[in-house]
Amino acid sequence: MAVSRRDKADFFTKKAHSEGYPARSVYKLEEINAAHRIIKPGDTVLDVGAAPGSWTLYTHRELLKGRGRIVSCDLNPLSLDPIPPTVTEITGDAFSREIRARLVAEGPYDAIISDAAPMTTGNRIVDTTRSEYLAEQVVMLSEEQLKPHGNLVIKIFQGGGEQEVLKTMRGLFRKAKAFKPKASRDDSFEIFLIGLDKY
Repeated sequence: MAVSRRDKADFFTKKAHSEGYPARSVYKLEEINAAHRIIKPGDTVLDVGAAPGSWTLYTHRELLKGRGRIVSCDLNPLSLDPIPPTVTEITGDAFSREIRARLVAEGPYDAIISDAAPMTTGNRIVDTTRSEYLAEQVVMLSEEQLKPHGNLVIKIFQGGGEQEVLKTMRGLFRKAKAFKPKASRDDSFEIFLIGLDKY
């Protein structure tokens, strides 16, 4: 059986494991935050689609620096042991009525971050449509739960209606743009949409 490039640990994967992060995605958030200052010490942050926990752990370690808190929500539990003291873990569907009510009770938020992706099928149309749905749901959460001047980061698959989502974001934020981190795999069609300074 041929070995896929994704089956091999690349530079970012090895670096993540050596630094104690569950996944290489941590370096995407590092790059995004360095460029746009999404999160600062003292913030209350919502991480949607948080498992296995790299973005949550990086936010705890490097961005909040012991001041502030993170609400991390995913269908699956975080792969962090121990769970950092700044983290409130909620396991379940962030868009269900029950879990959404819990997220609302923990808010409002200074930043919402989401590296969430759908289970992929290999069918580009199906996968991009599912990705667009997730992105739209997180934008709706941000409209309701972000504080004024709050920031948003969401992942979406290119070809999945990202221009329409950006158009919506431009009505909610003073600045909205697409960003592709260097830490994204070369063959990945993911892109991140960034909303800065909510009205």
